[in-house]
Amino acid sequence: MKLYKNTTQAVIDSLTLIFDDRKYADKVIEKILKSNSKWGARDRRFIAETTYDIVRWYRLLMEVTDAGPNDYWKLLGGWCAMNEAELPDWVEFEGINRKTVLRRWEEVKGIRKIAESVPDWMDELGERELGRIWNEELQALNEEARVVLRANTLKTTMKQLYRELSEAEVDVELDDRYPDALIMKQRQNVFLLPQFKQGLFEVQDAGSQAIAPFLEVEPGMRVIDACAGAGGKTLHLAALMQNKGRIVAMDTEEWKLTELKLRARRAGAGNVETRVIESSKTIKRLDKAADRILLDVPCSGLGVIRRNPDAKWKLSVEFIEKVKELQQHILQDYCTMLKPGGKLVYSTCSLMPSENEKQVEKFLAANPNFTLEAEKHIWPSEGFDGFYMARLKRTS
Repeated sequence: MKLYKNTTQAVIDSLTLIFDDRKYADKVIEKILKSNSKWGARDRRFIAETTYDIVRWYRLLMEVTDAGPNDYWKLLGGWCAMNEAELPDWVEFEGINRKTVLRRWEEVKGIRKIAESVPDWMDELGERELGRIWNEELQALNEEARVVLRANTLKTTMKQLYRELSEAEVDVELDDRYPDALIMKQRQNVFLLPQFKQGLFEVQDAGSQAIAPFLEVEPGMRVIDACAGAGGKTLHLAALMQNKGRIVAMDTEEWKLTELKLRARRAGAGNVETRVIESSKTIKRLDKAADRILLDVPCSGLGVIRRNPDAKWKLSVEFIEKVKELQQHILQDYCTMLKPGGKLVYSTCSLMPSENEKQVEKFLAANPNFTLEAEKHIWPSEGFDGFYMARLKRTS
């Protein structure tokens, strides 16, 4: 691999925005790639993948290069040494010695928190909460996230979409565990495909695609997606309900619901209405109104770190403690919208029992009119993002 100054500088600029300005990596990459229309597919892939890789292995690269927190050229030099990329004779790479980097790498391979490149507190948390499986899950979280599509069955079938994408020379594969999922064999900008513009698919990780079916919705039901965000799971629910019945998509952020409306229009989801949660009154007005409720609550996001590796360096113990309080608040307050006999799914994209099973146990102890029907984990080691989901039934 040969480095070129302009694309290499784009990587350095991206890292500066991510670490110094605390910007989200996906937004930074999107903005950087839009800044130069002359870059071809190979250039764009180099910028995106190299930036993400350095973010992912930030602690390890600092260790093997003795780089300071803001020395992104040195980190890039260490990345080149570890990935057998040619180190150009540039002044920015002075002092980088491939043999020294590789020797240091060998020395730290047995120290998990360095070798797997996570903060001390995160490694301690994973060890404490997950025990022996933490090692395997942590390794899986450092793999590159795959791009997964969900066939929108309101407009097509998985087989029809598979055929159309194959004819367009877009290579995808199927997974028996996820009936509507098409997994990209190679990364590409799927938002430019005519099938996306026609609303034939959404981009949604396979693990995420397991949550809507877990709610056991049926056509004609009244369903509340109370933490809808931009609506990936809302649209999946609409497809499972065959556009029959009603979905109330709620969120505290109006801009997310505005995005959801656009996505629903493209997907042909006509049974979705949006409602901003302005206060507790919004919830009270829907007392015992829903047959089903989805609570895909805010969480640490530790199950999706392979997709958002910068979260490793932005999360904190304090944030996770606060988000756990919010999770319990949402469970306790929003459950009142469920009819007796109805079902509620509590879900997170975290791996930690303190955000998952423990939260459900705490809720059930305070609400004897709810029972646990089923719970399910999707682990990163299974190949996709990590999720937890619990289905509860209101008995009275």
